[in-house]
Amino acid sequence: MSISAVDAISPALLHTKKQLFQPFRFGQWTKLAVVGLLAGELGSGGGCNRSFTNFNIPRGDSGRHFLERAGSMQGWSMQDWSMPNLAIYAGLIAALVASALVLGIILMYVSSVMRFILFDSVLAGDCRVGEGWSRRQGPGLRYFVWKLLYLLASLAFFAVVIGIPASFALAGGWFKEPGEHMGPLILGGILLFLVVLIFAVVAAVVFVLTKDFVVPQMALEGIGAFEGWQRLWAMMNAEKGDYAIYVVMKIVMAIVAAVVIAIVTAILAVFFVVPTVVLGLVGVLAGKSAGLTWNAGTITLAVVVGCILLFCFLYLVSLVSVPAIVFFPAYSIYFFAGRYPALSAVLYPAPRVPVPSMGTAPYGNPPPLTAL
Repeated sequence: MSISAVDAISPALLHTKKQLFQPFRFGQWTKLAVVGLLAGELGSGGGCNRSFTNFNIPRGDSGRHFLERAGSMQGWSMQDWSMPNLAIYAGLIAALVASALVLGIILMYVSSVMRFILFDSVLAGDCRVGEGWSRRQGPGLRYFVWKLLYLLASLAFFAVVIGIPASFALAGGWFKEPGEHMGPLILGGILLFLVVLIFAVVAAVVFVLTKDFVVPQMALEGIGAFEGWQRLWAMMNAEKGDYAIYVVMKIVMAIVAAVVIAIVTAILAVFFVVPTVVLGLVGVLAGKSAGLTWNAGTITLAVVVGCILLFCFLYLVSLVSVPAIVFFPAYSIYFFAGRYPALSAVLYPAPRVPVPSMGTAPYGNPPPLTAL
């Protein structure tokens, strides 16, 4: 029997309590933290987009003097930007971009497999990373292909929606003399913002529904993501209101969880980020005193150390966020189980009938009567 999105909260909370606290197993916490982090269960808590392009750099010869003065303060001179050094820096940037792209693809594949490991861990109440990694390569690869196509489609949409209006505005000279075209620019900007916002919301809902309701089908039946979406679409058409309430409840609970996690992150930042920044500054000053300069080797080392520290910080955040990592998959499982028989059969297994011992009458036959 299917339950509503509101009624699914109680069994999900009970499931989370039993899996994490009855009994408490620190090993399970650490495994679930790693799996939840790599599976992307925490998502992005939002960030600050700061622009560093609003500096008033003088033009002409005074600009050169400005860069020379700024460079002398940082320990480099204009000669460091000669053509050979510029080629080295350009090559380093290209290598970093290519490495980031390759690393992103690798992490996307790892995240795809970890999504199934997290599903198995919550469903079974036990996290087994090694076994799950070897067993979930097939569905993880199919899910990875779907996410890659999803990403490419999203990027293509943004390129078309933003690129075409920008091209018309540029061809019409709107950007050269914006004051004469202020009305169309404002109206077009508002319309463009609304279109992008609507698409972002729809894309986010599609992604959430995929990991909540398509992944279980892929895990239990070995089907592809597109076939899973065909089935899910039929289910949603039959119960539009229930799934709509589920999405609303998921958004509300995600906001509450994000606020709590943000507070925890701020507390961790005080005890982790601040000392790390201080030690980093000390290391930079010590390296400068030792005669080290910013080159390809030192920049690469700084990027590697920064990535390691960032992963450690995110792991600490995920470690204290394990209850949320377990609760949200459990919530989707209990909501979807009543609507998906294969999941219900695993979540609510039928009780085993005891096997008769020796001397007991076979099933369906009464015991023989004894003579009085």
